[in-house]
Amino acid sequence: MKRTGATMVVEALASEGVRHVFGIPGGSVIPLYDALYDATFAHVLVRHEQAAAHCADGYARIMGRPGVCLCTSGPGFTNILTGLATAFMDSVPLVVITGQVATGLIGTDAFQEADTFGCSLPVVKHSFLVRTVEEILPAIKGAFEIASSGRPGPVVVDLPVDLQRAEGDFPYPSEPVFPPEKLRPHVDLARLDRAVALLESAKRPVILAGGGVLAARASRALVRLAERLDIPVATTLMGKGAISGWHGLSLGMAGMHGTPWANLALSEADVLLAVGTRFSDRTTGRLGGFAGNATVIHADLDEAEIDKNVRCDVPLVGNAEAILSELADRLAPQTRDEWTRTVRGWMADYPIVGGGDGAFTPASIFAAVQEAANPDWPVATDVGQNQMWTALFYRVAKPGTFLTSGGLGTMGYGLPAAMGAALASGGPALCFAGDGGFLMNCQELETCARYNIPVKVILLHNDALGMVRQWQELFWKERYSATVPGSPCRFDRLAEALGVPGFTCGDAGGLRAALTEAFALPGPALVECRIPQGELVFPMVPAGATLRDFIRNRTA
Repeated sequence: MKRTGATMVVEALASEGVRHVFGIPGGSVIPLYDALYDATFAHVLVRHEQAAAHCADGYARIMGRPGVCLCTSGPGFTNILTGLATAFMDSVPLVVITGQVATGLIGTDAFQEADTFGCSLPVVKHSFLVRTVEEILPAIKGAFEIASSGRPGPVVVDLPVDLQRAEGDFPYPSEPVFPPEKLRPHVDLARLDRAVALLESAKRPVILAGGGVLAARASRALVRLAERLDIPVATTLMGKGAISGWHGLSLGMAGMHGTPWANLALSEADVLLAVGTRFSDRTTGRLGGFAGNATVIHADLDEAEIDKNVRCDVPLVGNAEAILSELADRLAPQTRDEWTRTVRGWMADYPIVGGGDGAFTPASIFAAVQEAANPDWPVATDVGQNQMWTALFYRVAKPGTFLTSGGLGTMGYGLPAAMGAALASGGPALCFAGDGGFLMNCQELETCARYNIPVKVILLHNDALGMVRQWQELFWKERYSATVPGSPCRFDRLAEALGVPGFTCGDAGGLRAALTEAFALPGPALVECRIPQGELVFPMVPAGATLRDFIRNRTA
């Protein structure tokens, strides 16, 4: 039976089990949106294309399969590009369908034409430019295969408007478009015996768990190995949640704003097992001083990450779950009482109090939210001080429920990512944000209100671009250039203007009352917490310093 290209796309998405897509219509996707009118899945109309990508990103992280977003050509695509780069840096599977001008107009500088294929190449796993109606179905199916295989990532399908109107047959491919061996990542476990021997004889081992552990759904295997060998586990920002924050072996996040004991453990380790991490500069500090006493075992699915930033002694290329399970199977249970006492001594010596002299500090705010919220709710953060405070103070119990823009550091990520997470989980999601990043996509409160998406925004309002201001205070002689805007914004009223109940508070009692009311609502809510502008994120490893050279407060 003949179908239009647009109908083919919609039926292909249904065949892939898609339940939600996010997007905004435009001239070059009118045929596609006409076909969506009869779709069996939901379309969520957002208010900015960047938000569409972040919604799909949050959705994918919770579901463990590709999120889908749509946009029109030209500015629709260029608006969504930041979301593609965000997903690419954090290895999140997306399928992004972009409208394009008619095939005969490509390359003529037609109205709302942009080189989607060329512009997207640096920030996607693959881009398809569909040239005939016969290519539509293989492109859609191939996009899902590529996005979710190996190291996940975003894939673009650029679809000219005339092909959306053209007709063709609909035999949706029943077999893979790409031979499985082409998508199957390289595996090299030749040094596994060496890794076993090192972990067996280690006196001060540490595991560093990155986002690859979560992408592989390998948290259970990670905890099993850590408990079997009595090894403390630090995480990267992207790895937060790979081990429960309440677990006795959890060291919390390592790196620039990591816990002192995580950073000291990495600095003193004799064997480091790093799994699913690319050794970002924010994690390692000065490379020359990173894990300087350790023999490094680096396990990663992506062979390109081996020896890219940190030279390793034992490379293991493969799936994190398989590697961690194999190591646990081969090793006998151990206890390391002396190393455990040392680490616990650091925890006692370097407590994270988090905040200044006042009672209403970020630490106290996160403690109150932690007490009031359901521990299974997904948590999304924006970027900046709020992100680091969340990483330090909010304990995640369930793997894969902490969402943040780690690699690109995209302000404006938190709210739309929480929307996608809420729709994926079928319940509420938390969003922690600062006033600077929140204003970059605050229009999506209207989307939350329209669809009754139960996102609970906890807004840390210090009327500053806080992280940059912090650097200006500590390292730029307190020259606060463009970071203290003096904004008159009342976020509770902004929320209400966009259809979302808003609350504001400036003390612990007011916060508890606001949280009780906001969390009892079936839909979205915003709680504005007015905190002092001078609150800083500590501990902090200054740029160019080693992990052991952390600053604990303004004076130390």
